Amino acid sequence: DDEAIIDELVAIRGIGRWTAEVFLIFHLVRPDVLPLDHLGLLKGISLNYFSGEPVSRAEAREVGDAWAPFRSVATWYIWRSLDPLPVDY
Repeated sequence: DDEAIIDELVAIRGIGRWTAEVFLIFHLVRPDVLPLDHLGLLKGISLNYFSGEPVSRAEAREVGDAWAPFRSVATWYIWRSLDPLPVDY
């Protein structure tokens, strides 16, 4: 499961939870990852759901829980909402 992979990755010096979650999203193409340590996600949730007011990780998790089982996809859209210019992947 995703948590087991995260645990294995963060055991490696220099790899934190944020890196592990982004690895799950972009390399392993996991559809249901909510990277709450990603400042862009917190900023996007703040702007899109809380009128720009600072948001805690707990509040962000509550918003993100509604996106399950496609939290990775919703996260990507939140990131894109911060920089709406076209991007080639």
